Amino acid sequence: MTDQEFLKELVKRKLIDQGVAGKIEQDAKFLQRSAEDLLYERRLIDETSAAKVKSELLGAPYKKIIPESIHDDLLKIIPRETSMTYRVIPIEKTDNMLVVGMLRPDDERAAEALRFIAKREGLSLGVYLVTPSDMTAVWRRYASYRTEIEAAVKEIGVVLGGGEMERRVALEEGGTSEEAPIIKIVASTLRQAVDLGVSDIHIEPQRARLRIRFRIDGELQEVASVPSSLAQPIVSRVKVLARLKLDENRTPQDGRFRTAMGGRDIDYRVATFPTPAGEKVAIRVLDPATGLKSADQLGLNEYNAAILKEAVNRPYGMILLSGPTGSGKTTTLYAILQSLSREAINIVTLEDPVEYFIESVNQSQVKPEIGYTFASGLRQILRQDPDVIMVGEIRDGETASLAVNAALTGHIMLSTIHTNNSISVIPRLIDLGVPPFLLSSALNLMMAQRLVLRLCQNCRKEIKAPPEIEKIIDEGLKELPVVVKKDFKYKSPYSIYRAEPKADCKICKGKGTVGRIAIYELFQMTRELGDLINIGFSQGKLLDEAKRQGMINLRTDGILKALDGSISIEEVLRETV
Repeated sequence: MTDQEFLKELVKRKLIDQGVAGKIEQDAKFLQRSAEDLLYERRLIDETSAAKVKSELLGAPYKKIIPESIHDDLLKIIPRETSMTYRVIPIEKTDNMLVVGMLRPDDERAAEALRFIAKREGLSLGVYLVTPSDMTAVWRRYASYRTEIEAAVKEIGVVLGGGEMERRVALEEGGTSEEAPIIKIVASTLRQAVDLGVSDIHIEPQRARLRIRFRIDGELQEVASVPSSLAQPIVSRVKVLARLKLDENRTPQDGRFRTAMGGRDIDYRVATFPTPAGEKVAIRVLDPATGLKSADQLGLNEYNAAILKEAVNRPYGMILLSGPTGSGKTTTLYAILQSLSREAINIVTLEDPVEYFIESVNQSQVKPEIGYTFASGLRQILRQDPDVIMVGEIRDGETASLAVNAALTGHIMLSTIHTNNSISVIPRLIDLGVPPFLLSSALNLMMAQRLVLRLCQNCRKEIKAPPEIEKIIDEGLKELPVVVKKDFKYKSPYSIYRAEPKADCKICKGKGTVGRIAIYELFQMTRELGDLINIGFSQGKLLDEAKRQGMINLRTDGILKALDGSISIEEVLRETV
């Protein structure tokens, strides 16, 4: 089955329109990816509907999988590494047949591997077509963390699938033995989150179960599911750790706790949220090993690193970071703070909330509910004899005005602001009521950033860029500053890289990516830019000034990182325009 045949059938059945089909087919050729994979990734089609069409085209029956119904002994027949490499999963085993699920039943390599396994087991082979979501759900069954959770649930004595809790009372033991499995579930969850580099844990009560999800590299993944009758005890255990009120479940609560793990202190920030099914808990995992970086570890190229260093070394002025939520702005701010931190410097911060505690930095958390806001806090900070001030976010006109005045009165001011790019920072500040004539004196640097997945260097595959991608790369490199072009080592035809996960890779554990890296653009305040602001400007004139001063925009910085193999060109195109 070719991509063209598949897309043509989807259009014929009105599951997608011709425009979408044409765009997906074009992108699949550009990126050398499967059109089907792109449809799923971009959520342009329902997986089940697509699977049924695919089933008819291939002549392979489709089956909806219930991961919990697959016995643990069955998972041993097809090991996790084999399952992920060939994208096959065991479904059931009868006396003389092994029934498996395949993402692509027409994949001859996968079929050959399955025939070998069936022959080894002395069984015949039955094949169903399955969806990517079902396959991913089965892969989670292989995880030892899930086994720990299930063991703890069994120890409590809960009948899986039932709504009632049936305790096996231990006559010789007291209440501590009853609570131990719950404590183990929560401890295992927290430990697994740190091991996997998770940023957030979501404990979510549903009508028939309690769902546990991890946010890994920006995406949520379900990692465990336990009976709904355990929801309240698990949530209560987390509330005990965070010292929250156990008898209050009608309003949200916030708290945090710290624990030692792997030789370092890990902070957990806890927020509860009432829902009809019970209290939902979101836990932010604050691991200094992953969340705190030095300025050298940010991923800035030499050209941008020199610009940032110059701005940081100035005696006063504002450095503003822009980007959407979750783009790593706070990590960059902390890196800058650490580069400034020394005995002779008084650094004071206002944060909402304080994420990581930095030695020798005076950090304060705002509390809007009692009137302690960024604006009121800024007034108090100026009485603390600061040299460097960091404000978590400029959200309103009052905070913007106070921040600009602090920068004008001899302080280094660091903050974030929500705009699409660095050029938009100037019109945003003016929109918040800051007089334009103050900006040329107050602003030093405007930065924008995005986070993209970093390729595993052990699993990446080098390919030649298709002609269309060559054109995009050439267009992006056209505006490179002369100083960067002088040492530029990449020539057409360009080589780019893509993830080719290896099931036995110990670095990325078969994902093909390892964490995330930021792409940046840095827009400097210059005399020419100051004059432009004072006489009146348009977005186009600001863009012309950015080109004149040699700004490397987000897309170009992404292209540079794609050419050196750090990220895939697909990530660059997705995150930039």
